[in-house]
Amino acid sequence: MRQWLERHWRSPRRWHLANVLLVPLSWLYGAVVALRRGLYRLGLKRRTRLARPVVVVGNVVAGGAGKTPVTIALVHALQQRGLRVGVLARGYGRRSRGVRAVHADASASEVGDEPLLIHHATGAPVYVASRRAQAGQALLRAHPETDLLVCDDGLQHLALVHDYALCVMPAWGIGNGRLLPAGPLRERWPRPVDAVLASADAPPVASAPGAAPVLAMQRHLAGHAVDAAGQRHALAHIAQAPVIIAVAGIAQPEAFFAMLEHAGLRLQARVALPDHHDFGQLPPALQALPPGAVVLCTEKDAVKLWRLLPNALAVPLQVTLPQALIEAIARLAPPARLP
Repeated sequence: MRQWLERHWRSPRRWHLANVLLVPLSWLYGAVVALRRGLYRLGLKRRTRLARPVVVVGNVVAGGAGKTPVTIALVHALQQRGLRVGVLARGYGRRSRGVRAVHADASASEVGDEPLLIHHATGAPVYVASRRAQAGQALLRAHPETDLLVCDDGLQHLALVHDYALCVMPAWGIGNGRLLPAGPLRERWPRPVDAVLASADAPPVASAPGAAPVLAMQRHLAGHAVDAAGQRHALAHIAQAPVIIAVAGIAQPEAFFAMLEHAGLRLQARVALPDHHDFGQLPPALQALPPGAVVLCTEKDAVKLWRLLPNALAVPLQVTLPQALIEAIARLAPPARLP
């Protein structure tokens, strides 16, 4: 069902049989979204402003846009400028409740796979909560030296006041341009944001109201994979393995497989799993590996898969952000902290 919906979402045809069933539901969904936004605009639902500037990294489409790699790249870039950055997230897929601080030995079931990955990749303090304002307040109490807060996947989280909104577009754009469930949009587009970030080879994106710039980023796999101990292994060396199996529990697993093949790796098997797959047990394809087999996965999957398959190798997705974006966000920091 999910695959059928995604094919429909990306279809350029505006009208066919599926719309007869789905478009009325989209109208209802759009009315609910507009009502909710109106309640916040009128002050009937409370919004919270934190004591530090908040940068929201989000998107307007369902199905994955690569927000978390962008968040990691942004945090790294700000850290390189000497800024102390904290990260807020919902912690999608976690089984815990309330506010949680992400620590190195936390599990994905406790804090969510993406917050765990962000903490491992950046070393920044990361706090999760369904109410992002509560996560931010807890983070600032524990880390009062923080200069900036980055909220991962918070564009629709209206309860938290933000100072900069960055909308990340997937490589396939906005599809048929319809609201859920007839299309991929979580809300109507264009909508006001401070900047739009899209892959350099993505379809053209309509600029948001207020002439928000549409900026290009570069996404590519690193030339190495990383094991559970943090050691790097060159992809050129991995390519000599007799059997290479790729596994991905992300929104677009085929995109990961294609990038591996583009890097010169011949995949003998591809294991596509649902986004945020919890790896409670190994998939059948990974339970009896042939001698010399190498298992490659995404970094998001690795923080869960390594518990069961410590020899798996994670291939990082690297994102290069435009300098104009980094500089605009860095200027939000308190003047005393600017480089």
